[in-house]
Amino acid sequence: MAGKTTASLCMPMHAAALGPGVELWGRHLEFVVRRLLESERQLCAKVFGQHKDDASVCFAEIASRASVLDFLRFGRAAADAKKDPIKLLRLLEVFDSLNKLRLDFNRLFGGKVCADIQCQTRDLVKLLVDGSVEIFEELIVQVELQRHMPPPADGGVPRLVTFIVEYCNRLLGEKYRPVLAQVLTIHRSWRKEVFSDKMLAVAVLNIVKALEANFDVWSKAYGNKIQSYIFMMNTRWHFYKHVKATKLAELLGDVWIRDHEKFKDFYLTVFMRDSWGALSPLLNREGLILFSKGRATAKDLVKQRLKTFNARFSEMFHEQSAWIIPDKDLRRETCDLVIQAIVPPYRSYMQNYGPLVEQDASASKYVKYTVDGLEKMLGSLFALRPRRSGSFQIGHSNGKITSAMTGMYRSASTVK
Repeated sequence: MAGKTTASLCMPMHAAALGPGVELWGRHLEFVVRRLLESERQLCAKVFGQHKDDASVCFAEIASRASVLDFLRFGRAAADAKKDPIKLLRLLEVFDSLNKLRLDFNRLFGGKVCADIQCQTRDLVKLLVDGSVEIFEELIVQVELQRHMPPPADGGVPRLVTFIVEYCNRLLGEKYRPVLAQVLTIHRSWRKEVFSDKMLAVAVLNIVKALEANFDVWSKAYGNKIQSYIFMMNTRWHFYKHVKATKLAELLGDVWIRDHEKFKDFYLTVFMRDSWGALSPLLNREGLILFSKGRATAKDLVKQRLKTFNARFSEMFHEQSAWIIPDKDLRRETCDLVIQAIVPPYRSYMQNYGPLVEQDASASKYVKYTVDGLEKMLGSLFALRPRRSGSFQIGHSNGKITSAMTGMYRSASTVK
């Protein structure tokens, strides 16, 4: 049954789809090797007694019927899967399963009659090691390739950011880090080079640095500097929140964490200063307090300033309604600051000078918003909306795309 299941999984496919199959394959392989074949080897030795060659031939036949070669073919199917970052995880899982059974393989299949199993096992291990190292070393190139992609139109968090943070944490976790370190050690030993765990840490740090370099390039791609502030606030805050208290945070260090925690307040401050903070001064009271030139002149000034305020408010609200802040707490904080910057000055202005125009026949041209309406509008800014997922394409450094991983580059609008 194990052999049949394994054989059915040997067709080429995407690495992500191989996930459940690899786990099942590992359990079945361990059962076949350590339980079934170990018992059969002992039985062959008992039946044939001193005739060791006959016992070896018999056992080799049993091993063949137990689909050992089919298990190895599945491992090769994983190695032949379409290249993407998830494939690295699958390759490490297959390698780990084989490595745990290395002594069992040497004991059970060490004879000449099992030469085919020995050869295919060696070939598979080489494929797994070479494939793992190739993908790992290519990761930084893939991150750099995304640098020239356009940033999310809504100013949200690129899916690449979420993916790389989660991916690096998986590589640094207890499940994958020891296996990856062993694979890198083996690969370098083949080239008569030495591997140290520090090399793995440096490689991951370089991936993170490449990702951060993307932030600056993407922010400069926006034609609107105000939106670039929203993008950087979103992305830096998301990056910080998803890195802190993780394996990646341990690697980056406390100083990095503290510095990046400050980015949110910095970009929120410059966003408010250069956008909504510049709107309320339009409702200035210059020339209105002394009414030096009479009521009609004061009314004209109020109309002019309300008209200017309304036009600028409408423009800003329409523009920023297309932007999002995925983190709900940051969205609430931002909206509260916007409301605080606009609503109290507007309320005060309308209480003092609204009566000058509210009785006018053309009042609706100037008094477009109630205080409550204004607050409700501002409180609805930056909300998430359903949108199509983009793609994070994984290619070779020569520019040829080998696979596409959907939903990993564009805005991570569902991130909370």
